[in-house]
Amino acid sequence: MSPVPNHIDENELVLRLKGQDKEALAYLYDKYGAALYGTVERIVQSEELSTEVVQDIFMKIWNKIDQYDSKKGRFFTWMLNMARNAAIDKVRSKEINRSAKTDSIDDYVYTIDSQNQSELPIDGIGVKELMNDLAEEQRFVLLKVYFEGFTHSEIAEEFDIPLGTVKTRLRSALKHLRKRLE
Repeated sequence: MSPVPNHIDENELVLRLKGQDKEALAYLYDKYGAALYGTVERIVQSEELSTEVVQDIFMKIWNKIDQYDSKKGRFFTWMLNMARNAAIDKVRSKEINRSAKTDSIDDYVYTIDSQNQSELPIDGIGVKELMNDLAEEQRFVLLKVYFEGFTHSEIAEEFDIPLGTVKTRLRSALKHLRKRLE
């Protein structure tokens, strides 16, 4: 592959990309990669995932360049919107939600504590001791709902527990904790 040119006019760049010119793709990456990465990183807030999303964006640009219409806006704006939408999709994806749900309670509490120093760690307010009193099934459901972000339906589905049972265990756990706190 020949060296990446110093400057390609935007209209020429689009035409060359439509012609599947790999040199134009290299130029596009060199010229716009950092800007797109910055946009994605602000939304995704993960270096690894941002890199993955930006790679996907360049593949989308390469594969969908025929959808770009200069009458509707600038090429950079089109790419920026594509990057923004892909980043938002990544944040909303099941992959992100599932990884967040598998974090341990201690990781979750540490993250909250480090983000906001005024919050007390869970140990400092005695929640763990209160929860030790609960039946194992009640503690499990309580942790999943309040500390890992699961919905009642997700717990029922993922752990093969009837939805009514999930709700009953949670209600019983909360009732028990309320009594203990009084």
